[in-house]
Amino acid sequence: MPKDKIISIRDAQKDFFRSGATLDIEFRKSMLKKMASAMDKWEKALTDALWKDLHKSYEEAYLTEISIVKGEIRNHIRNIDRWARRRKASSPLKLFPSRSYVVKEPLGNSLIISPWNYPVQLLLNPLVGAISAGCTAVLKPSPYVPTVSQVIEDMISETFAPEYITTIQGHRDVNTALLEQRWDIIFFTGSPALAKTVMAAAARYLTPVVLELGGKSPCIIDKTADIAVTAKRIAWGKTLNSGQTCIAPDYILIHEDVKNEFVRAFAEEVRNLHGKDIKADKHYVRMVNDKAFERVTGYFKDGDIIYGGATDASQRFIEPTLIENADLDSPIMTEEIFGPVFPVITLKGDDFKEQVIDFVTSREKPLAFYYFGKESDGWDIIHRTSSGGGCINDVIMHIANENVPFGGVGNSGMGRYHDKDSFEAFSHTRSVIATGTWIDLPFRYMPYNMFKLVKKLL
Repeated sequence: MPKDKIISIRDAQKDFFRSGATLDIEFRKSMLKKMASAMDKWEKALTDALWKDLHKSYEEAYLTEISIVKGEIRNHIRNIDRWARRRKASSPLKLFPSRSYVVKEPLGNSLIISPWNYPVQLLLNPLVGAISAGCTAVLKPSPYVPTVSQVIEDMISETFAPEYITTIQGHRDVNTALLEQRWDIIFFTGSPALAKTVMAAAARYLTPVVLELGGKSPCIIDKTADIAVTAKRIAWGKTLNSGQTCIAPDYILIHEDVKNEFVRAFAEEVRNLHGKDIKADKHYVRMVNDKAFERVTGYFKDGDIIYGGATDASQRFIEPTLIENADLDSPIMTEEIFGPVFPVITLKGDDFKEQVIDFVTSREKPLAFYYFGKESDGWDIIHRTSSGGGCINDVIMHIANENVPFGGVGNSGMGRYHDKDSFEAFSHTRSVIATGTWIDLPFRYMPYNMFKLVKKLL
C-alpha cells in the first residue's frame, strides 16, 4: 500500500475518533457483538486458511485461535459497563469540599501489528481490547501467512467501516510507513529485535507501546517431578504449533537423576500424541516457510541428538528433537528456537535449585517459566527469578485463563492484556476533582493565614 494511502486511512480514523462516535458504551458493545457474529460466520474460512498456511488442524486452530478470541469478546461484552464506569475515589480532608473521580477514556487511534505463528488470535485479541476501550484500529497482519491475512482483511472489511477498523497488508516497507505515522498507541507482537524498531519509532511521538515478545523460556525438571505426567505435558507444549509459540518451553534444565527416564518418557508421549508416523499426523504443524525450516534444522549441529532428528524439507517437517551437550554460547542456547528442537542441559548435585536460579537469572528475562517438581520448590525458584508468566507442573496453560493478565517483562516485553487488562491497555486513566462552590475555604490562598493549622492537615 502506498504511503499516501496509509496517511489517508490514519487521517480518516483520526477524524472518526474525534467525532466522539466510539465513546458511547452501547456503540462499543454493538461493535463487539458484530465481531462475535463475524467470528462465527468466518470460522471455517479462518480455519481452512490456517490449515493452508501452517498445516494447523481444525481442532488445534479452534482451541488455540478461534476459541480464545470468542472467549475474549464474550468477556468484554459482559464486563465493559463495569470497567468503563466512572469510579468515585476517597478525598482527604485537605480537599474539602471536593469529590474525586477516576475516569477511563480511550487512548485514540491504535496500530496493532501481529506475527504469523498465531495469526488470528494475536491480531484479533488485541482488537477486542481496542474496541472495548473505544479506540479505532489499523490492523497489520503478517505477510508470512498470506491466506490467513487475506481472510482477516475480508472479514474486517465486511464487518467494520474503514474509518473505524481496517486492515493494511504488506511487508517491512509497509511496517516502516505505518511506524512513521503518529498513533495514540502501538500494540506489537513479535521478536525483541523488531520491537526495538517499533519502540524507536514510537519514541518520536512519545507514543505508548505494548510489546508482546518472546525469548528463551526455561523448562525446569527436578528429581521430585512426576516424570510420566511431566513428559506428557512438555511433549504437548513443545509440539503445539510445532514449537512455533512465543511461550513454548525453549530449553530444559533437568536433574541428572531423572534425565534418562525423562528422555524415554518424552519419546513415548510424542508417539502417543502424534502416532508412530508423526509426519502423517494431521495435528502436527509445519514450519511456516523454508527460511524457518533451515534456521531450526541448523540447530542440529550445535549438539548431540538423543531423540528425533528426522526432517523433510519438501514439507517443512521437523520431528520433535532432543539435543544435549550444546555449548551455552551456541545459537541453540542464545537464540529463541521457535521450533520443535529442544536442548537438554543436565545439572548435577544437591544444589539443583541454586544452579537453576543462577542459570536463569544470568540470562534475559523470559516470557514464560516452567517448573516440574515439588510445588513449594517451584514457588521458591519463581520468587527468586523473573518472567512474564509461568506454570508449576504445567506449560502454556497460563495463557488459557482469560482472568489473569498476559505479558512480558524486560527483554520479553512490556505491558499486558487479556480480560480487563486488554481494556486497560487501550485506555487512559484520568483523575478528575469536582469542587463545590457553596463554600470556599481560605487556607490555600496567599498569604497562607492559619498555616500552622493547615500544616497539621497535610
